[in-house]
Amino acid sequence: MRKQVLFLTIFFFISNPMLRAEDNFLVQDKNKMNPEAGALSAELKSEEEISLTLAEAIAIALRDNRDILLKTEEVKKAKLKISEAQSSLFPTLNFTGSWTNTRGSYTKDTSQNSAQIGLKQYLYKGGKIINTIQYNGYNFEIAEAVLDKAKLETVLNVTNAIYTLLLTKEFNILNKSILDNTKEHLKFVESRYKSGQASESDTLRIKESLGSVEEAYEVSLNQIEAVSSLLRNLLYLDDKVRIQPKAQFTYEPIELAYDEGFLRAMKQRPEIRQYEAQAQANKKSIEMVKADSRPNIYASWDYYSRSHLAGATGLTKNWNDYNVIGLTFSWPIFDGWATKAKIEQAIVDAKETQLTKEKVIKDIALELKNAYLDLKDAIAQLKAKEAELALYVDNFKVVKEKYDKGIASSLDLNDATIGFRVAEFNKVQTIYDYILAKARFNKATGGI
Repeated sequence: MRKQVLFLTIFFFISNPMLRAEDNFLVQDKNKMNPEAGALSAELKSEEEISLTLAEAIAIALRDNRDILLKTEEVKKAKLKISEAQSSLFPTLNFTGSWTNTRGSYTKDTSQNSAQIGLKQYLYKGGKIINTIQYNGYNFEIAEAVLDKAKLETVLNVTNAIYTLLLTKEFNILNKSILDNTKEHLKFVESRYKSGQASESDTLRIKESLGSVEEAYEVSLNQIEAVSSLLRNLLYLDDKVRIQPKAQFTYEPIELAYDEGFLRAMKQRPEIRQYEAQAQANKKSIEMVKADSRPNIYASWDYYSRSHLAGATGLTKNWNDYNVIGLTFSWPIFDGWATKAKIEQAIVDAKETQLTKEKVIKDIALELKNAYLDLKDAIAQLKAKEAELALYVDNFKVVKEKYDKGIASSLDLNDATIGFRVAEFNKVQTIYDYILAKARFNKATGGI
């Protein structure tokens, strides 16, 4: 409905030179340099301008976007957590050494030395070690899924920004054409007013319309800058960089199958993998807590070496070396039901994960359905816009023939040209809707 109102409003302007201020809705871009923006144009010439294809923009975003870089670091941290958990499989080795010196206790100051080496190896910890390793393994999968989700969202956002910037530039060109045409109408009305063929009210109305069109043109420039800023932020580029998108509004027919898309989404969407891994991690978390109430068994070996003072006839220094080998068994009998409370908390976490997963599946299905319907609507509207464009192309040809024969004025030709450009833009906007709906559909299925 919004696009229909947009078109009807522009058509009213074309067919009626006495345009009211609110009748120009083509205000959605800014950045096509032209004589009306001389100061801005001079400024842009002093700034860096780069041309980017969609693939290049996506590659830069995946490389430099800070959200993705942060998620990448989280993946590295999760991988290191696995190594940390695996360290419990190996024995621990500790060395302790000391040196003491007696001053004033004996006729001669004497020093003493001691050293201890301890080796400890857990044989059984109630299953905590293996479950901790697996728990951190599932957390690693979660971190990878979150990273993939950030990539999907970034790709969609960059695609949206690139094509929105391209569309706003098309809007800007159209707004400039409408502005020039309005000025021509003003000249025409003023000439008629001078010759007594038009009233002063007619002149005031067209001047009011011109002011509205000029404002719309300036707003469209600001909107281009807003979209450019968004794209620079996604690509993490400097504020002075001006981006020129190298893309085209092309329509490629595709076969739509919602059921296949849904099945693909259930396999590929990062959120599904994330919560499946989270569910497994919760199971391991419960086992880790249960291990606190199970027995622990470890073997140990300690070697001691120390010197000491002894002897009735005087001071002597002797070394005492000995080994201790042990097997220790411990079992926490009662902890005030702390372990029981922790287990119940872990079970609640598992239930919350399951509920969240079910909600995510519903949300994905809704997202996929909306993208599917938007895609179908865009495909259906393309046929109508092509027929509409054909009508205005024919109208332009008729007016052009009349103009060549001297039957139609230059203003008539300008109006026909604007009508053709508006119809052409309406088709471009529908293709834009199709491209973004297709991007959303691909994202909803988990594809990049």
